[in-house]
Amino acid sequence: MVIDLFWFVLLPILFAVFSYLIYPKKGLILVLFFQFLLFYLAVCNFLEVKANGTRLEILGGYPQGIGISLKSDLVSAVLIMLVIFLFTNMILFNYHKDYVNYLFRLLYLILEGLICALFLSNDLFNIFVLVEVSTIIVSILIIFKKYSQSIYDGIIYLFSNLIAASFFLFGIGILYRYFGVLDISLLTEAVSRFDNPPALFLPFAMIITGLSLKSAVMPLFSWLPKAHGTPSAPSIVSAILSGIYIKCGLFIFVRVSAIFHGVIDVGQIFIVMGALTAVVGFIFALSQTDIKLILAYHTVSQVGLMMLGLSLGTEYAYYGAFYHLINHAVFKSTLFLTAGIMIEEYHTRNLYEIKGLWQKQPLVALATLVSILGITGAPLFNGSYSKYLIEKGGLHLPFFDVLMLIINLGTIVSFVKYSSVLKKDNSQQRVPLRFNQSIVILTLAAVTFLGGLFGPYLSSFFFGISKPIYASDYLIKLGVYLLSIAVCYLFYRFFYHKIALFKKIRQIELSFNEIVLSMFIFFCGMYFYLIVFGG
Repeated sequence: MVIDLFWFVLLPILFAVFSYLIYPKKGLILVLFFQFLLFYLAVCNFLEVKANGTRLEILGGYPQGIGISLKSDLVSAVLIMLVIFLFTNMILFNYHKDYVNYLFRLLYLILEGLICALFLSNDLFNIFVLVEVSTIIVSILIIFKKYSQSIYDGIIYLFSNLIAASFFLFGIGILYRYFGVLDISLLTEAVSRFDNPPALFLPFAMIITGLSLKSAVMPLFSWLPKAHGTPSAPSIVSAILSGIYIKCGLFIFVRVSAIFHGVIDVGQIFIVMGALTAVVGFIFALSQTDIKLILAYHTVSQVGLMMLGLSLGTEYAYYGAFYHLINHAVFKSTLFLTAGIMIEEYHTRNLYEIKGLWQKQPLVALATLVSILGITGAPLFNGSYSKYLIEKGGLHLPFFDVLMLIINLGTIVSFVKYSSVLKKDNSQQRVPLRFNQSIVILTLAAVTFLGGLFGPYLSSFFFGISKPIYASDYLIKLGVYLLSIAVCYLFYRFFYHKIALFKKIRQIELSFNEIVLSMFIFFCGMYFYLIVFGG
């Protein structure tokens, strides 16, 4: 059953309103039924795209460039399935919470529709509108519990992203003045025939500045820990923000880069920016003692790795980055959910005050361990295969394998530290986990493992790209991984606590004015780079 693309946007919003009107608990059963139905429709859409190619629909019967256009290719079709899969699990995970009332469900399902729209929209102005509306919805969800810290963090998130959206709006405004269209397909054709490429430097720099903040690329990432790691934000909000919403910026970055392909090439600068983001992200993560901030900064690091893969210009790296996007959405969502459970049970966010998780909640410990193995690239787990594709796609660059090793070592040492929550503590008494929460975290943990075990088949099925791994390759990867674990453990055990710099880094926090200043400096730097090096 193949439906029109606009239903993936409209149905979640319509059902959000319906759920709001029948707010009692029984509304949850209908919401879950709707989510399963929507996931089935998303699978049908993916199979249709895989069989017959990209779907392009113009709403209202208007000509392309005038009517709203929606486009579903293989990547966006896969991401729509991912969005619905994650939202379904998040709704099931926290349905019993008091704050998950009819108003929360309304906002949460509207956000689902908006994210689907961002992955389907083929018009830059529509993308701007969707980003603005989703930013407001996310801000409300961050401050939903109405604690002072979450309100402050939510406001910082709101205004930082609104200013970034202003850069984006001014950039597309200039493009509209030049070409009279904002439809991505038509704009790509028009830009390829444009006879004055330097005139595109200013709008490109503006658009990329907005998207770089949205994607949390170095140095525009300081807002992200405030939003994703704020103390009172519900765990299912943090999971969605880090799991999928942050990837909207990366996806739009890919779409915008395709518009200017052949006219402006910033692949090299974003290889550097991606590498810096990955390294700085894990350094900040390693400096934290708050478990949610550790996870939030690691989202920054993993976004840098994805940006690196997307900018390398090879098929393996490009689709490896998207496969890593999927994998990261799964294991990072799991980590945020289990972190939320730990915070509730131990009444602290301090990593060093949480011990004996295996004894207290073994299922939570198991899901946490599997997710750690995923994010650190353990063989047979999903992060290993997607990192393998990115590495194979970048071997034409000197020392790229060394760079990947450094990034992974940083990730491993951070999670050697994080894994202290699993240490044995016989004083802990077992606490039962709710049935719905057990189902969700075990499902996500299973997907983390299966995504690595069947990585070559899944990447081939989703994107038509695969790099087989033989038994000998697994043995080599296992040896490297175990050696990396040993080195990182020794570093954390004997050297980490002696490095005062980590304490200083932990105290770094940019104010709103400093975030705005960093945006302006980034814009000026990007524009200067384009003028000097010609893109």
